[in-house]
Order: sequence, then structure tokens, then C-alpha cells
Amino acid sequence: MYLHEKNQWWDFSYDGALVLPELAKVRMHQGKLLGTLQALGFNWQENAMLQALSASIVKSAEIEGEMLNLQQVRSSIARRLGINTAGLVTSSRYIDGVVEMMLDATQHYNAPLTDERLFGWHNTLFPTGRNQLYKIDVGAYRTHAMQVVSGPMGMERVHYEAPSPERVPAEMDAFLSWLNSENTTDAVLKAAIAHLWFVTIHPFDDGNGRIGRAVMDMMLSRADQSPLRFYSLSSQLLKSRNTYYQILEDTQKGNGDITEWLLWFLKMMDEALSEAELSIQKAIDRNQFWDSVSHLSFNERQQKILNMLLEDFKGNLTSGKWAKICHCSADTALNDIKDLVTKGILAKGEAGGRSTNYVLLQREKNKEE
Repeated sequence: MYLHEKNQWWDFSYDGALVLPELAKVRMHQGKLLGTLQALGFNWQENAMLQALSASIVKSAEIEGEMLNLQQVRSSIARRLGINTAGLVTSSRYIDGVVEMMLDATQHYNAPLTDERLFGWHNTLFPTGRNQLYKIDVGAYRTHAMQVVSGPMGMERVHYEAPSPERVPAEMDAFLSWLNSENTTDAVLKAAIAHLWFVTIHPFDDGNGRIGRAVMDMMLSRADQSPLRFYSLSSQLLKSRNTYYQILEDTQKGNGDITEWLLWFLKMMDEALSEAELSIQKAIDRNQFWDSVSHLSFNERQQKILNMLLEDFKGNLTSGKWAKICHCSADTALNDIKDLVTKGILAKGEAGGRSTNYVLLQREKNKEE
């Protein structure tokens, strides 16, 4: 028996003694991140938002197995928000549509969510009226039964069966009425409940997961009371995709107690906030580094490697890696490295001989601090 087969199935319950302390922790984390960004100024906020929105769109699609071009997504967002950034590329009509959906959700977060608005989002996902396999009803609620299945043909496993299509309009009326109403539910919890409620109804032939996460992001923007998105919850959901699907399935087969779903959602949100903090700190460190060495000159190879070291360089930096990455000779690589050592930018690591490697001095200082 599925959750939606019970009377007033949407009258969810949860254990406040377990959920509320985790909510308080997330709210404090959220406030700290927003405070940091506000102190950094408008340009920093723009860049952080561009990164977070791009990640949300790309990762939400990837959860469903669809791979979007990150540079096209980033360029489409920048153009629509008037953000000046280098390296803009031409984006496809489809990506522009997906970006429009996310921007409508997050930039107009206080606007009521309506059937027509959802139909518009659905049209952006399926502009040809088809998914990859077959024709679907676009810009309208489904008129067919809906099952979520996995496995090869003939051996399918049914994970979930949604409400019958005859019920969908009334179910969506109830959902949208609750979503648009003022109530005492904390806005972060409301985002979690909204996502669960929407995917339980599964109102469309296809695209329910992506639209459900757009609803989630809209509600998180309401929680922040800001159109500026600084963290990507979809990125964390992708990292734990199997658990994400499993906990939704378990909750939809439960008795209406959504404690476990809320706890997991809050955990993912806390991790998303931590990832955003780390990303912002890296950007701060990178800017501080280049400001501190602005009186020095570097060739293009040196600039390239230093930027890599300021991000997430894998393993140790050796002259051999330098030569390979920069497509130069071993002698050129060694000369580049020696120049940076002389300038006090790099230092030899502890290993010697054939294992000689080099470290970025600023990173070592940051570790000590």
C-alpha cells in the first residue's frame, strides 16, 4: 500500500525532537554562509550564484541520466542575469529553456506556483513534445498510469506506482494550495515536504524529478528570502543518488511519518552549505594569492599550474607532471619551477631524488594556520 492510498495522506507527521535540532543547525549554517557572502560584496555574490545555479541545473539533469554542457549552462545563466564573465559560449535552445525554468523558480520565488507555471516549466524540458523514446503529453498533467520501474524488460521491478491520472488535478490543487499558503512550517522543512509531495503525485508523463527539484529550489529561495543561490542541493543529491531514490521509495511506502526523509534532507543541505563554504574560501584564497604576487611576472605555463594548485591538484607536483600538463620539454618545466622557487612561490617537498616534488607555499601556510 502506497502513502497516497491512505486518507489525507498528505497530513504528514514527524518527530520534532529529532528534526528540530538538525533544522536549527542548518539554519545557523545557512545564516553564516549568507553573512559571509554579503560581506564580500556584489561581484563575489554574482560569481558564487553563477557557480551554484550552474551546478544545480547540470546535477539535477544528471540525476536523471541526462548530461548537460556546463559551459553552455553557465553562459546562458550569465547572459540572462547580465553577469559579465569571460569565455561565454553559445548555448542550445534546449539549455536556454532549462535555464529559464530554474531562473523563473529562483528569481520569482515569491510568485504563486500555479498549474500554468508548471506547464511552462514542463514545456521547456520537452520542447519537441517527446522524450528520448516516445511522444508524451507536454504542458499538461498526465492522462496515463505511472509506474517507476527498473531492470531489464521482462524482469522489471516496480519501485512505485503513482496516483491514478483521474486523481492528479485534485491532488495538485491540494498541493499548490498548501504550497502557496502562509503557514507555520519552517521554509526549509517546507522545501523538503514540497519535493516529497510533488514526486509522490508524479503529475507529468516525464520530468517529475527535475521539476520537483526546481520546486525545491524555489522553496529554498523563499527560505533564504533571496533570489541569490549560493549552494547546490542537487549536487549533493547526485552524490547520494541511490540513497535519494531509496529513501523516497521507503517514505512513499510508509505510514505518513516523514522523520527519516526530513533528517536526510537536512543532512544533504548541511553538506551542500559546507561545499559552498569550501568553494567560496578557495576563491578567496585564489584572489588573495594573485593580489599578493601582483608585482611579479609569470608566463602562461606558470599561471596555468598555479591556478591548478590553488584548486584541487591531484597528487604531488613534479617537473614531469608540469611538462606533461603544459606540453613542454622537461628542461622548460624545470626552469619554470626554479623561477617560482626563486620568487618564493614554490618550495621543494620533503621527498628527494626521483621523488622530488614541489608545494605551493601559501597552501602550506594555510594548513599551518
